[in-house]
Amino acid sequence: MLALADGTIFRGQSIGAKGNTTGEVVFNTALTGYQEILTDPSYARQIVTLTVPHIGNTGTTPEDLEAAQIYPAGLVIRDLPIMRSNWRSNESLSEFLERGRVVAIAGVDTRKLTRILREKGAQSGCIMTGEQVDEAAAVKLARKFPGLKGMDLAKVVTAKRSFQWNEGSVWPENPRAPIRSHQRMHVAAYESLDKTATESDNSPALIKSNYLGIVTREDAAKYWAIRPVNV
Repeated sequence: MLALADGTIFRGQSIGAKGNTTGEVVFNTALTGYQEILTDPSYARQIVTLTVPHIGNTGTTPEDLEAAQIYPAGLVIRDLPIMRSNWRSNESLSEFLERGRVVAIAGVDTRKLTRILREKGAQSGCIMTGEQVDEAAAVKLARKFPGLKGMDLAKVVTAKRSFQWNEGSVWPENPRAPIRSHQRMHVAAYESLDKTATESDNSPALIKSNYLGIVTREDAAKYWAIRPVNV
């Protein structure tokens, strides 16, 4: 069950970890990329509603992770397909959510929920799962959530330490010959979110020929001292 702070109740089926969760309820209209959304640190402490009806039909794969963990506090969807169909998939969405200990619910009228959020704005909510769910208790928990205002979530989702990225790209390299410098250059990627480095068309060559450092706020001064050619 999903309960909003305004007292609205949505019934559904649990598709993730057991238990309860609270957070700011928001929606995302992307047609694809539910795994990227789930591992996006910018959704920390939020319950994400996906407006596309069918979520989970392609399963999940480690190659599509934006970060090493799931960040949203919960997930709300309309329909979870019985089967997943994708040659890259090695885990179902439900298995992915359970392993990440994320409470999620399906069978919700996401169109109605989205209209409420569009008209009233993002509001606090609570997903409650289990054999016995209490509507009044769920609404009380939703209203108890303090909201995101004033929360310093950057401290929660930022990289805990600076590190060097040497893994290149998981995708086949561009057949074009890379443009290489005569000297080894330093590139600093200043990360306020702990997201795995994402490569553009040219970055695999950049990563192989140069030094790419992922820099935390605490270590920024040290990297500025080596005068990186790009940030």
